[in-house]
Amino acid sequence: MKCHVCGSKMHSIITALPFKVNQSAIIIMKDLPVYKCENCMEYLMDDPVLDRVEQIMKNVDSAAELEIIKFAA
Repeated sequence: MKCHVCGSKMHSIITALPFKVNQSAIIIMKDLPVYKCENCMEYLMDDPVLDRVEQIMKNVDSAAELEIIKFAA
């Protein structure tokens, strides 16, 4: 797979990424399967992974400032 930003090769990895839920809440999603560009460090998620991330974010306690969640497909 090629990076849509710089055209370099992307590699499949498992990582942790932060997501901003609202002005004061951030979640860190662990064990997230993504593609990472070897050149510009851009990340890309498959559609099913992104759908699951969005579903998880809808169920987050937005009153918490920071939450760490393990991704489960």
